Amino acid sequence: MKTSLETELKSILSFDSVEKWEIIQSLWSGYGSLLRVKLQGSSYDSVIVKRITPPLGAQHPRGWNSELGHQRKLKSYEVECHWYANLAKRGDDSCRIPQYLGHKEISGGMLLVMEDLDQAGYPLRKNHLTPVELKKCLSWLAHFHSRFLQTQSEEITKGLWPIGTYWQLETRTEEYDKMPSGPLKDAASMLHQTLKGSRFQTLVHGDAKYANFCFAPDGRVAAVDFQYVGGGCGMKDVAYLLSCIPGDLSLAQESDLLDAYFKDLKDTVRQEHPNMDTEALEADWRPLYVVARADFERFLQGWAPGHWKSTNYAERCVIRAVSSLSDRIKDKS
Repeated sequence: MKTSLETELKSILSFDSVEKWEIIQSLWSGYGSLLRVKLQGSSYDSVIVKRITPPLGAQHPRGWNSELGHQRKLKSYEVECHWYANLAKRGDDSCRIPQYLGHKEISGGMLLVMEDLDQAGYPLRKNHLTPVELKKCLSWLAHFHSRFLQTQSEEITKGLWPIGTYWQLETRTEEYDKMPSGPLKDAASMLHQTLKGSRFQTLVHGDAKYANFCFAPDGRVAAVDFQYVGGGCGMKDVAYLLSCIPGDLSLAQESDLLDAYFKDLKDTVRQEHPNMDTEALEADWRPLYVVARADFERFLQGWAPGHWKSTNYAERCVIRAVSSLSDRIKDKS
């Protein structure tokens, strides 16, 4: 395998030989592996190779094995390759993304080759974040959302998910069917449509969890794993990131984190989109935070009942979101 992989890699990059192969991790549900490849005779000391080789009969860790899920995962890798090849170059140090080095189809799969962020100065991975580190990730999201704000057009989302995030309702009908009956299931479609109908749209990362952020010793942040990047309201990324905080958030903590995000978002939007009304942007998006959190909880209740992210705080967000939807209906009537 190493000999053939080296040959394939040489068709993408110029180097003399491979010094070392290192498996970083297997891809979700057995769809390949993430490798660090140390090179000799190259301008890169090492590169990251995502080797996508979907096996026959791959077993999902939670038993979700279906043709629908299989096709969704295959598309996610096509989306990621398109993202890196066509749009990732729009990132800068404020929303750092690995440099795209190339990709190609191989027998039974695909290779995606990227810059090694460890070599670029982002060697740290964290399972738990301090409040300062969490706000650094929120700042990354704010700059990313600003960069693509109001680019929810057919042209910009071509090749990406029309609606970003891996849990969005239209691609998770199996999980919806398995949800218990109740107010959240009843409200699922309206939660989805409310986020979809936001006046301000951008591109969302779609899987903005702790594990997908890389840290520099000086606190700078980069992000990886763009399989579910697509159109949407930025609150979807924010709600998902904050769902990674263990335990319950207080309203004061929630407000503090949202304040930090919107400060960075508005400061950046004023520079990048000087004609945009940043107060209207916050007024539109901020109430959608609980809607986005409830939307994610909808997915969890069908996918993994009792998941550790289904906290009392998440339940309170659901109540607030359903109540806000009722108020919206009353306002329209």
